[in-house]
Amino acid sequence: MEASPESDRRFRLTLQYDGHAFRGWQVQPGERTVQQVVEAALGRLMDRETTVVAAGRTDRGVHATGQVVSTLASSRWTAQALERALNAVLPDDVRVAAADEVPLDFHARYDALARGYEYRVGTEPAAWSPFIRRWCWPLAAALAPDALTAAARRFSGTHSFRAFAKAGQPERGEHCTVVRAEWREWHGRGHVFHVVANRFLHHMVRYMVGTMVDVARGRRPLDDVAALLAGSGGLETSPPAPPEGLFLTRVYYTHNEWEAEERIDEVLPG
Repeated sequence: MEASPESDRRFRLTLQYDGHAFRGWQVQPGERTVQQVVEAALGRLMDRETTVVAAGRTDRGVHATGQVVSTLASSRWTAQALERALNAVLPDDVRVAAADEVPLDFHARYDALARGYEYRVGTEPAAWSPFIRRWCWPLAAALAPDALTAAARRFSGTHSFRAFAKAGQPERGEHCTVVRAEWREWHGRGHVFHVVANRFLHHMVRYMVGTMVDVARGRRPLDDVAALLAGSGGLETSPPAPPEGLFLTRVYYTHNEWEAEERIDEVLPG
């Protein structure tokens, strides 16, 4: 945690963004990223270089309705004023949904207990509308709901997700604890996968979805999911689902937040 002047306050910002025009969350030289535009907006307001710490990094093309970041601001700022001012200077594809003052030792990443993602798969013609298809996987194929449900159940619990990751995290290991994994109907447009875990590996949700979709299309057996989690040799996941269907929807900091979970369809188009 960086040192801060006594006059500074720490704020927690809940961000929403459309990932289409970003090269992901993390700052990259010469690239437009979410972190870059948020820090630029804060620096403009604070008249000094300002950094943010995010609960997690989203990849290129991935969206968020509940990304959380922590940052310092001078004591003249209130949470309400900071939210209003940031939304006045941020680009149209990023919005501060909420701002709260938090203790100075709050850390958006390390204090998080779990994170929630949702992935939308459009299997009905309504999902292919130009106003919807940009934020889902517009798959022109029927999926067997029972197969989706059965595959999702295999992920619950603590497993090695190395097979479902583009890259591992040697310093933190490959095991993740999935506390919720379920498919829901998407209002006649298709299916939405909802997953909550203590941590996620790189591209993990997209590999999970890609593999489950193949199971639900009859392209591979259901037993492959358990075999992949067990690290069976010679078996690979299906290709990852495309990024435009994936949303970081929630970061959990207290156990009480499980009872106040928001649904993605309350904030997304369509």
